[in-house]
Amino acid sequence: MTSSDLILAATAGAVCLALCATLWAMSQRRRFEDHLARLKARATSLETRLMDSQGAAEAFESALVVIHDGGVDLVSGEDALAECARILDVDADAQAVVVALTEADPAHAHKLKALFEQGEVCAFEARSPRGGVVVEGRAAGTRAWLRLAAAVDDESGLPDAGRFAAFMDGLVEPAWISGADGAPVWGNAAYLRVVGVETAADATRDNKSIDRAADALAVEAAKAGELRELVRWVPLDGRRRALRFSAQPLDGGGVGVFSSDVTEVEDMRDALKKHVAAHDETLNHIADAVAIFSAGRRLAFHNTAFAELWGLEPAWLAERPTHGEVLDRLRQRRRLPETVDYAKWKAAELARYEDLGPQADELWDLPDGRTLRVVRQPHPLGGMLLLYSDITGELRLKAQYNALIQVQQATLDKLNDAVAVFGSDGRLRLHNEAFETFWNVSAQALEAAVDFEGVVELCVPRLHDLSFWRELKGRVADPDPQMRAPTSGETRTSDNRIIVYQSRPLPDGATLIAFADVTDTRQLESALADRSQALTEAERLKRDFVGNVSYELRTPLTTIIGYSELLERADGLSDRSRGHVASVRAAATQLARSIDDVLDMAQIDAGEMALEIEDIRVAGLLSDAQERSLKLAQIGGVTLSVECDKDVGLIRGDHKRLSQILDHLIENALRQTPPDGVVTLSARRALGEVRLDVTDTGRGVPFHVQAHIFDRFVGRDRGGPGLGLALVKALVELHGGWVALESEPGAGSMFTCHLPETQQPGAAQPEFGF
Repeated sequence: MTSSDLILAATAGAVCLALCATLWAMSQRRRFEDHLARLKARATSLETRLMDSQGAAEAFESALVVIHDGGVDLVSGEDALAECARILDVDADAQAVVVALTEADPAHAHKLKALFEQGEVCAFEARSPRGGVVVEGRAAGTRAWLRLAAAVDDESGLPDAGRFAAFMDGLVEPAWISGADGAPVWGNAAYLRVVGVETAADATRDNKSIDRAADALAVEAAKAGELRELVRWVPLDGRRRALRFSAQPLDGGGVGVFSSDVTEVEDMRDALKKHVAAHDETLNHIADAVAIFSAGRRLAFHNTAFAELWGLEPAWLAERPTHGEVLDRLRQRRRLPETVDYAKWKAAELARYEDLGPQADELWDLPDGRTLRVVRQPHPLGGMLLLYSDITGELRLKAQYNALIQVQQATLDKLNDAVAVFGSDGRLRLHNEAFETFWNVSAQALEAAVDFEGVVELCVPRLHDLSFWRELKGRVADPDPQMRAPTSGETRTSDNRIIVYQSRPLPDGATLIAFADVTDTRQLESALADRSQALTEAERLKRDFVGNVSYELRTPLTTIIGYSELLERADGLSDRSRGHVASVRAAATQLARSIDDVLDMAQIDAGEMALEIEDIRVAGLLSDAQERSLKLAQIGGVTLSVECDKDVGLIRGDHKRLSQILDHLIENALRQTPPDGVVTLSARRALGEVRLDVTDTGRGVPFHVQAHIFDRFVGRDRGGPGLGLALVKALVELHGGWVALESEPGAGSMFTCHLPETQQPGAAQPEFGF
């Protein structure tokens, strides 16, 4: 190769090299321009983000401070830093504020040191008299960042969302926030682990839940706007666990659901329920009131008798009031013992909780008259057990028993009979003063007598019959029921007294023996027997006399009446003579009726009158009575009428005696009724009886006479022995009925005979007999 070729080649190479260098320079320039454009865009973006961060920090009233090797610088939030400096009472400088935070609390200094040296996240609140400063620390590279904010008064001490989320993630029990429809919105780590999802949104999407009842509980709490709780058994980590779910509506919406593992508690609760149920069942069958107060002086248990004794509401007792509250309510209802200083009494009552030793029983006298025995004892689990026993009945029984014993002793002392009570062991338990007098022994001697044999030794001088005393001893000490049967008898003492004795077994096993001196009684009985025999003989003589005299009087009266009737029909007598004869016949007839009345009363008194019972037509009975008395009524100018109901019908009775009753009542009415008056006979049926009424318009019966109108031998205003109305009463009662009078002086009278519809012979009422 020639030199020219070399030069040419070198030149060409240089040109190519220059061209390549130019092209490479252009390429590098283009790359640098693109990179510069990208850097300018990134710078613009960073500047925008920095401005947004500063604006956001200032918008939320917080200060951002960076700590590096060179010191402490404020990044943003000058106003917020000034507020924090004011609260901490330092200058508005970032360095001064950090130093104040370090010096405010050793715990805060420890957290800040860990942040600066090890990069540990911290969060706390520094307090001062002027308020609080919320501090959050993070580390990035070699720098530490602090966000400072003044705590709001109503949120002082509350963590922010991040701190609270971290706190919730640290819980081992599931917790989550759900919407009003029960769907989860947020869940802590335990919740996500149990459900098996990464986020709450995944649980909603896959329709997964810890327990559907817990979701329903959240819906219920959202609707009610208040806390709801529920215990459910759910499978957790391969085991069946008991979780207590608490659903609490949150401000701003949503429901916070918290769970706690109460498996052991529920197991113990079930076992405790069984023990408590058995304990309650036992105590509820006790009649005494039982109350157990815990160490906190709250009512831990009470049986049914406690609520019934004090009249306290079960719902109020279920709220577990304190012992002091129970005492206050009882005092308000006046169910505690009356005391002058209630506050002092209550303090002494509550001070018994401090006394761990045995406490004496106490009696409470309540205003309502009850008496309670109060037993207190310390409870093994702390607190106090109180037992209230209503001993009102017991005290009343004791008082009644003592009173009965005293009354019994006083009663026995007032008895004339000698009484002694021996126990089943043969000892003398009780005797009266008459026993001492009867056997002529002293009270000291009877007290010294050990048993029945000792009492017998004191009584033998008055009664020598030892077999008598042996039999009485068998009644006292022999357990054989036949030997303890009641017995009585009569014997004679050595001083020639007649005594009656009797023994009676008592319910408590004791035996009562009584002695009575009946010497005078036997003598009096003998005298009374003789007198009774004499009276019986006199009564017989009286009846014979009445019968004989009545018979002797009736025979001449019959003759007088017969001859007077003949003389009235004889010719040649003057009117005056005929009047005299008529008067004689009327007087004789009246005397004959009076004698018949006397005989009837005597027969009734002797119980010898027998009724001839038959069916009687009441209307005919009244008509016949009217017909018999019509002439007498016409003579007196009195109208005699009959009023009889159609349904009166028949009555069972003696026709003769019922007619006799009506005749006497009509005669009495005609005698009391002036001319132009009216006498009415009436009959009616009512309530199983027939009433016969005789009513007049006469002068009536004075009130002072009405009480004795039916007495016998009461003088009448017009002759007769006064047996008419007495005989009416006796005959009506002999029929099993009764007679009544209604009269007003000056307004007439009405006699009413109440006769039973049916009648048996001899059915008279004994209490009405004469």
